Amino acid sequence: MLEKLKDIFLYSDSEPIIFSNFFFWGFFAVVLTIFSFIYKHKSTRNAWLFFASLFFYYKTSGLFITILLISTLTDFILGKKVFSSKSETSKKIFIATSIFINLFILVFFKYAYFFTDFINNSFGTTFEPINIFAEWTNQLTGSHFTVDKIILPVGISFYTFQTISYSIDIYRHKIKPVTNLLDFGFYVSFFPQLVAGPIVRASDFIPQLYQEFKLTKQEFGHAIFLILTGLTKKIVIGDYIAVNFIDRVFDNPLSYTGYENLMALYGYSLQVYADFSGYTDIAIGIALLMGFRLPINFNSPYKATNVGNFWKRWHISLSSWLQDYLYIPIGGNKKGSIFTYISITIILVFFIILVNWKYLPIIIGATALTLYVIAYFSSAFKNWINNNINILITMLLGGLWHGASWMFVIWGGLNGLGVIFYKLWRKISPWEGKKGLIFHFWAIFLTFNFITFTRIWFRGDSLETANNILFQISHNFNFNLIPEISLAFYKVFLLMIIGYTIHWLPTNFKEMYRGAFIKTPIWSKIIISTIVIFVLYQFHSADFQAFIYFQF
Repeated sequence: MLEKLKDIFLYSDSEPIIFSNFFFWGFFAVVLTIFSFIYKHKSTRNAWLFFASLFFYYKTSGLFITILLISTLTDFILGKKVFSSKSETSKKIFIATSIFINLFILVFFKYAYFFTDFINNSFGTTFEPINIFAEWTNQLTGSHFTVDKIILPVGISFYTFQTISYSIDIYRHKIKPVTNLLDFGFYVSFFPQLVAGPIVRASDFIPQLYQEFKLTKQEFGHAIFLILTGLTKKIVIGDYIAVNFIDRVFDNPLSYTGYENLMALYGYSLQVYADFSGYTDIAIGIALLMGFRLPINFNSPYKATNVGNFWKRWHISLSSWLQDYLYIPIGGNKKGSIFTYISITIILVFFIILVNWKYLPIIIGATALTLYVIAYFSSAFKNWINNNINILITMLLGGLWHGASWMFVIWGGLNGLGVIFYKLWRKISPWEGKKGLIFHFWAIFLTFNFITFTRIWFRGDSLETANNILFQISHNFNFNLIPEISLAFYKVFLLMIIGYTIHWLPTNFKEMYRGAFIKTPIWSKIIISTIVIFVLYQFHSADFQAFIYFQF
């Protein structure tokens, strides 16, 4: 009995609580049962969901819950200070403090090794990161946490962005500060979207804290539909093609033909979509069952007709966050700023050090001087340069947000260049604005393949892996082996075809079968849910993986 209680209440790094395991649904059943008795009392409801969310995060991340609590407490206090300060200078000091603390925590845990390795490789030093948080804890409590290892807390990229948006929204007079710490803690830690999004704006969610519970029959049906489809995406599609094909190829691309490497790329584009959109579907559905509306995070992204349009459809909560809290503040499409020029200078310095070619500084310096002279005499050109620099900086930082690796920086940079290239191309393209199925198909085809191509650097664990994949595709394609390979992996490829077909179905058709499920009587929903759960169990009995975006 004691061991059973330990399994339930104590953290285990080998069995974290995630949506695709049975423990979570037992946890959620308990949460929802108690919620059903207290939902009319808003303060009690919020407090209960806050403590339930803390338990969820503890079961997911262990003692990293202290980092979440520190972030929650500091932003709760600083939000009040921003609001109550009389002078603009004081407001800016407190908002800057909030941003600094959040970014310091994020950078320390996520990028300490990244920047240390860069400095050591560039200057021949031998610095080693030290976990100052563990050291402080040991000094204060007499504990013995390891100080020579820094582990990334699950979901830190998501909840730090949420707390930053809270302080900034108060500064921008979009919301007033939350007066109850438990209410604010609930906003920061709400368990459905805590560890992998969607990123929830304070201005969107905090007003819901004080609204009466409301859930229509249609919304109930929609919530169940989202949960079932999300689990199906994750377990049936994402996990299956990853375990049985994609992971094998990316682990050792030289052992597979160019055709297999190419299919692994297409498979990964489907996997990462099924995995991440599946998670957010479940999160949105679970939240809706408790009366809370989370923002949409995906809108058929592989139907995008250009790279810019893709980023309006993919991870929408992050894309819009970067637009509103980074891209626009640094100048957007109108002007440059001090941050723009400092950032691009730092990026170029990093690039020069990495490439280590003696002529590169001269080439970059001459190019920068030429652009400066042209911009000095042409305000239109200056605005164009500033706009594109701001786009590139935003995409580079968006790439770095995903992980502390140059691979993610390259991936973000390629997407930024894709946006810039399209903006140039549409001005001279004879097909821009043309209507018709062929033109629409061609635009989607090019965009999808470009996005899939960039995923070499998103999924690959090193430049060597990326180079090996490119080499195999370009030099060892082996057309004669395609029938044999397709037959060997027919289950995986068939599932990929089904997955992409469903994704590219017309929106009206998807709305039709979604609406049909919502309108079915409760007994029909129970039968359908039972069948889906049975099928999921058959796939789940095999090896399964944690959600991809847990690592961010």
